[in-house]
Amino acid sequence: MNKVIIMGRLTADPELRQTQSGISTCRFNVAVNRRIKNEQGEYEADFISCQAWRQTAEFINRNFRKGQMTAIEGTLRTGRYQDKNHSDVTHYTTDILVENVEFCGSKSDNQTARNNSSETQNCAPPQAATTQNQYENANFADFEEILGDDAPF
Repeated sequence: MNKVIIMGRLTADPELRQTQSGISTCRFNVAVNRRIKNEQGEYEADFISCQAWRQTAEFINRNFRKGQMTAIEGTLRTGRYQDKNHSDVTHYTTDILVENVEFCGSKSDNQTARNNSSETQNCAPPQAATTQNQYENANFADFEEILGDDAPF
């Protein structure tokens, strides 16, 4: 299964382009904060490259702006290409192919960023992000610890 869900802020305004055959495409980066602080006590971010096609690309270009919080759902795609200047150098790429995008954050933030568009929704963090909180208050008294290599399966 190849499924990716991220939530973060756009690092720049998306830019819509057209292929020679007239198909819309849009590339953009999303800054996603890591869940663990570094040695300086700060959260680091990963900058994830995303690409959308056709109506999804047009929707993103029309409704999203730099700094806006968004949730992206898609598939991970890898690629490679030869360097134009050095034929012995291969570059590798990893992108999210966007299948679904959702608005996140407050309605007023989204309205300002999208020039008063009426397609606003609020977005909660993906379900996986809340899993750790579910286990913090759990009662594990009914579970038996199995020691050794005699697992029942």
